[in-house]
Amino acid sequence: MQLRSELTLFDVTNLVVGAIIGADIYVASSFGAGLLGPFSLVAWVLAGVIGVIIALNFAQCAAMLPSVGGPYAYAKEVWGSFAGFTVGWSLWLAEWLSLAVFPVAFTQYLMFFTGNLDWFTQALIKTAFVIFLVVTNTIGIKAAGRTNDALTLIKIAPLLFFSAAGLIYICLNPGVAAANLSPFLPADFSGFGTALVLIFWAYAGFEISTIPADEIKNPSATIPRAIVLGITIVTVFYLVTNIVLFGVRPSAQLALDGAPLAAATHAILEPNAMLTLLGTGIVGVGALFSVAGSDESGMIGTSRLGYALAADGLFPSVFAKIHPRFKTPYLGIIIQSVTALVAAIVGSLSLLVASSVFLMSIAYLATSASVFRLRKMNAEPKFRVKGGLVIAGLGVVFSGYLISLCGLTQIGIGLILLLIGIPIYVKYSPKHEITELKEALLSRDMILRRAYRQEETFLAYLLIHIKRAYRRIKKKK
Repeated sequence: MQLRSELTLFDVTNLVVGAIIGADIYVASSFGAGLLGPFSLVAWVLAGVIGVIIALNFAQCAAMLPSVGGPYAYAKEVWGSFAGFTVGWSLWLAEWLSLAVFPVAFTQYLMFFTGNLDWFTQALIKTAFVIFLVVTNTIGIKAAGRTNDALTLIKIAPLLFFSAAGLIYICLNPGVAAANLSPFLPADFSGFGTALVLIFWAYAGFEISTIPADEIKNPSATIPRAIVLGITIVTVFYLVTNIVLFGVRPSAQLALDGAPLAAATHAILEPNAMLTLLGTGIVGVGALFSVAGSDESGMIGTSRLGYALAADGLFPSVFAKIHPRFKTPYLGIIIQSVTALVAAIVGSLSLLVASSVFLMSIAYLATSASVFRLRKMNAEPKFRVKGGLVIAGLGVVFSGYLISLCGLTQIGIGLILLLIGIPIYVKYSPKHEITELKEALLSRDMILRRAYRQEETFLAYLLIHIKRAYRRIKKKK
């Protein structure tokens, strides 16, 4: 792979946007409605601010360990192998639970067209969904990448259509929108914490900004600006979508919608039967493809994290077992998929999301705390963020805040899963590293390959083509 020597502000912003936005908006958009009503829009903004702070701490750590990214590596460097394993295990569990979310979301959107299905039929659909992803990921990264590229193209149009149609509807029916947005303040704020946890899940993925700093032009200025700009774009995008949802649907109805965007599209176009059929088909089918595409991307990343832990001798070697023909960690893919399917069948959407955020926040807390020690260990990093220690402190506080907001059930599930990791570590930690696999996964080449792949995901795919079109028009002039 020929690496670019200087990534611009646009390039890095594009990576951040592409890493965050996926099917989450289809899944998380109705979480806050039943808890806070329209005031959940504030939770979307706050979640974006928290995302900026934590992402800046990831960027600081990446500058000090530029060749090996990720919370697992930062914690291992600062506190040793067991801490590294615990953080890596929590991140793997968080990603694993996220994989379990999407079969549930896919089935919910499918039922918008088919009507309610019995438990057994839903389980069959979730199983077929997971089998499809296992096959595409086992055949090879190229097949998985091509599948994701195709799904990406289908994901963009429905949300643009939904946003445009919704804003036109609100302009033509301001009274309806005003009534749906009133009262803006909820009578009871007790649900704010739960709503924030569920909504924050939609912002996960900003870790991609931790690419090697010396690949970025003027990293001291570019990386912080790209993170702030990228997450701001995401926040605005999420806000527009949710303003349309609340302007079209009353909060009480929105809270009960299993397929909120499809239901809102139906309400927008209801006066015209033909447009209603066409519009709900576009948004509903787009949601199905979007959910499939996000799980496709997530499965690639999660299988490689298990591969990394196995390569370090901290995970069963089966996770690093490579298929002789397709050269993929096929057994790891199968294991994580089958177990995620079980979680998808027995768990609810909100339970899976909140448990994932709890485990993810542990990795975020460790990364933010790592900044203090890494700054002492690295006198001359590739770049420094202004106010880096203050940002690190805020990252610790915000990560701890997210953990404290999780319910006792989610915390209990998370702690039990973390404890399961102890015997795994005891059994495998004395093993030697699988050096070749570790180098292959954590090499500079592979880190950048994974980063650049985000340019072809969701909104980032649209942004990069707008940039190219602008350049072509500029050249013609």
